[in-house]
Amino acid sequence: MDNSKFIKELDTLGIHLSDIQQEQFDRYYELLIEWNRVMNLTGITAYEEVNLKHFTDSLTIVRINDMKNVSTLIDIGTGAGFPGIPIKIAFPHIKVVLLDSLNKRIKFLNEVVEKLNLDNVETLHGRAEDYAKKAEYREQFDMCVSRAVANLSTLGEYCIPFVKKGGCFVSYKSADSDEEIYQSEKAISILGGKISKIDKFMLPGSDMGRALVVIEKDKNTPQKYPRKAGVPSKEPL
Repeated sequence: MDNSKFIKELDTLGIHLSDIQQEQFDRYYELLIEWNRVMNLTGITAYEEVNLKHFTDSLTIVRINDMKNVSTLIDIGTGAGFPGIPIKIAFPHIKVVLLDSLNKRIKFLNEVVEKLNLDNVETLHGRAEDYAKKAEYREQFDMCVSRAVANLSTLGEYCIPFVKKGGCFVSYKSADSDEEIYQSEKAISILGGKISKIDKFMLPGSDMGRALVVIEKDKNTPQKYPRKAGVPSKEPL
């Protein structure tokens, strides 16, 4: 596996990996492909494509935040571990929590964490609406991230309750999400946040347009949010 293109992509983001970190990304790729044969983790399987569309994409977060200042991070609807695990590999000091509603994916993530020797990673099986009500997770994180495919108003209700005041929620979106972002402003305000930045860019060395939506948490989230499981997606704020 020739990772020179991946290294170049990360160079454009100012990220420089040690040999061990490079090995961890390659091992992650191997596990992803191995498990993907028996369960649907990703439709993207070519080595360079996984590096670009999953790993590099996850790490574009450095464009909007100095990750040295982040101690705790939760990834909601993490799926096969994006963006949480690439962030953990590149920034091992961060304590990462990975939450997903499908137990099969959690088993995969547990194997990745074990085989890559990643410390300070917690995997949670369940729904964001339930975990956000628990005191040990509610408003406990410097940063919440999500690449999950959901309307931003709904995603905000899942994610903002996990963020401590002064922290932020970062949603990974496609470049053509303007209308969705605009329509989410009221919901985000109700939940205690405000959109502070929308960073639009092309993935390094590609014609793929991306957007990072940064939502700063400036007030505590009212206790009644998130509403019970299923409601945020059916009836967005």
